[in-house]
Amino acid sequence: MIAEIITIGDELLIGQVIDTNSAWMGEVLNQIGIKVNRITSISDNRDEIISTLKEASKRAHLVLITGGLGPTNDDITKKTLADFFRVNMRFDEKAFEDVVHLFSIRGREVSAINRLQAEVPENCITLYNKVGTAPGMWFDEADVVYVSMPGVPYEMKYLMENEVIPRVKKRFKTPFIVHSTILTFGIGESFLAEKIASFENKLPSHIKLAYLPSAGSVRLRLSGSGDDEEGLKKEIEGLTKELSDIIPEFIYGYGKDELPRVVGDLLKSNGLTLATAESCSGGFMAHLITSIPGSSAYYMGSSVTYSNESKTQLLNIPPSLIEMHGAVSEPVVLAMVEAVKKLFNVDCAIATTGVAGPGGGTPEKPVGTVWVGVSTPHETKAYVLKLGDNRLRTIEVAALSGLNLLRKGLLKK
Repeated sequence: MIAEIITIGDELLIGQVIDTNSAWMGEVLNQIGIKVNRITSISDNRDEIISTLKEASKRAHLVLITGGLGPTNDDITKKTLADFFRVNMRFDEKAFEDVVHLFSIRGREVSAINRLQAEVPENCITLYNKVGTAPGMWFDEADVVYVSMPGVPYEMKYLMENEVIPRVKKRFKTPFIVHSTILTFGIGESFLAEKIASFENKLPSHIKLAYLPSAGSVRLRLSGSGDDEEGLKKEIEGLTKELSDIIPEFIYGYGKDELPRVVGDLLKSNGLTLATAESCSGGFMAHLITSIPGSSAYYMGSSVTYSNESKTQLLNIPPSLIEMHGAVSEPVVLAMVEAVKKLFNVDCAIATTGVAGPGGGTPEKPVGTVWVGVSTPHETKAYVLKLGDNRLRTIEVAALSGLNLLRKGLLKK
């Protein structure tokens, strides 16, 4: 079962709007056993739309289209679809009632141009949009289903969840797809692949392993497809356990777990509190921690001491220590983590100091050198990281590494 996604809009091609719709639709379709084999972005141009639809109809059973359904002259998708299917337009009374209702609750009158929103090609099934003024359209022609939806993400998602996916399940026979995601941190993709090579080589043909790397972490996704859903779930569960036993030191969670949340849950369950002192990460670690609802139960605060002077003034780091070893050093990060722990009177603390770049590196301490200090109720340790010359990536990975090192420190006990 093959699908294609077509996104329409000049704003996508010039980078004014980022296409998040395709990624979301691809994930949702995959969950019901439909493979997306192509995503195409095209301009608001009649000939482009028609030629793209013709090509997609030769390859796919399901063609999903987003964009170009507004009431203005540059939104031409509806009329072009009518031309593509060689049909006229019709006025859908129920779609118009939805438009009137939305305008009334906003205290506005429906204009003549907004009335056009209720016009649809006469061969479509109207998909009624309760959260916007543009209805979706379902076409079933020559064994290919075409679905046109608004480009506004929340409107597209409403139609996908309430109209499109239920209809697709009835129209097509799809296999069961079962996924399991294993979340790792602190090991690169190639090194991880070496460690689990024998496991991967033994996987049956209906089970696939995907590597999904991001800053400092790699998601491993096991995916199985078949007709026996319960059997697949048991098989994937067993393989997840087997893989977890091979690389336990690198796994911080599963599924949609987030590292800041995992660390927060550890702190809460152990009745511990945390504070941070950040230099090179510039408060990004505090942002990650406080992005989790309820973090005030365990997170007491942060001291962003970016300059040497602020390290001395706020954390009482001796200037002589910085002069002797440099701000980016083991002695200084250890002093920082102990100082912020005392300052906020907490059980645990994390500190960072490093060379984020692009300047400031030396042969001894090149750009990307970061020291992380971690203190728990049981021990205080420092770790050096070599993170490369991408400034933003260095900041992000330094912050995440601090959280992961605290997680591992807490689990030791």
